[in-house]
Amino acid sequence: MAKAGEIAEWLNTKTAPCLEFDDFLSVSSVEAATPISVVFATDSKALQRALESRAGLILANQKVAELVTDGRIVAVPDARLAFAQVAKRLGERNSEKQIHSAAVIDPTARIDEGTSIGANTVIQAGVTIGPNCCIGPNVTIYADTSVGARVNVQAGAVLGSKGFGYARDSASGEYTLFPQQGTLTIEDDVDIGANTTIDRGSLGETRIGAGSKLDNLVHIGHNCVIGVNVIIAAQTGISGSSIIEDGAILGGQVGIGEHALVGAGVILGGGAGVLSGKKMHGPGEVFWGRPARPLREYLKDLARLKRR
Repeated sequence: MAKAGEIAEWLNTKTAPCLEFDDFLSVSSVEAATPISVVFATDSKALQRALESRAGLILANQKVAELVTDGRIVAVPDARLAFAQVAKRLGERNSEKQIHSAAVIDPTARIDEGTSIGANTVIQAGVTIGPNCCIGPNVTIYADTSVGARVNVQAGAVLGSKGFGYARDSASGEYTLFPQQGTLTIEDDVDIGANTTIDRGSLGETRIGAGSKLDNLVHIGHNCVIGVNVIIAAQTGISGSSIIEDGAILGGQVGIGEHALVGAGVILGGGAGVLSGKKMHGPGEVFWGRPARPLREYLKDLARLKRR
C-alpha cells in the first residue's frame, strides 16, 4: 500500500492529498500513465494534459497548481526536480539489492549493505564500497579504490586503472612507465556513466567529489581532483593533475590539458579545449572554442571570420 501523503513528506510540502494506492507507485510519462503513476507538470498546458490522463498523482509547480482543484495534485516549487526526487526514492524502495553470482570479488573487498553488483564485474583487493550503491555489469574496480554511499556505476566503467604517465630517456627516446600506485576515491552520491574510465593517482590520489555526475565515455586522468556537484558530459577527456572545482559544468567532447584548473561554477561549452596549465575562472561564465575563451570573445572571433 502506498500513500500520497508519504510522497508529500519526502518533498517537504504541506500539500498532501488523502489518496491511497493498492500497489507501489512508479513514475511515468503522461501518455503512458496508469492509476498508479506519478507524473509532473511545470506549466498550465502540461497540467491540463496530466489532468486528462489516468495518472494517480500529479506533481505540479505551485503557481499553476493554485489555479486548479483536483485531489491528485501535489503542489511543489519545482515539479521537474520533485519528479526526479520521487523517482529516486521509489527506485530505492522497490529495487532488490543483490550480488550477481558471476561477479568476481576479492575476499578482502568490503561491500556495505544495500549494494548490488552486476554480472561479470571484477572487484579487486582492498576495495571498499559504501551502502546502497549500484554497480552495473562488466565494471572493473581496481585495488585501493574507495567508493562512497549511493554511488551508481554503469556498465563497462573502469575505476582505478593505471594512469598514462611515462619518463622519457632523452638519449634513446625510450619511455618508462612512471609509478602509478596511488589511490582513487569516489565520494557519496556520484553517478558514473557507461564505459567511463577514471585513473588512480600516480603517487597520490584521484578524487571525484560528492554529487558529481559523469556521463558515458568520460576519461579522467591520474591525480585529477573533481569537485562537488560537477557535471561532465560524454566524450570529455581530462588530463592528469587537473582540477575541476565545485559546480563546474563541462559539455560534451571537452578536452582539458594537464595541470589545468576549471574554477567553481565555470561552464565549458561542447568541444571546448583548455590548454595545459590554463586557469579558467568566473562562476557562471561560459567558455567556448579551441582554445577555450569567454563566449562573447568566441562569438566575436566567429563574426570576424565571416567578414573575411
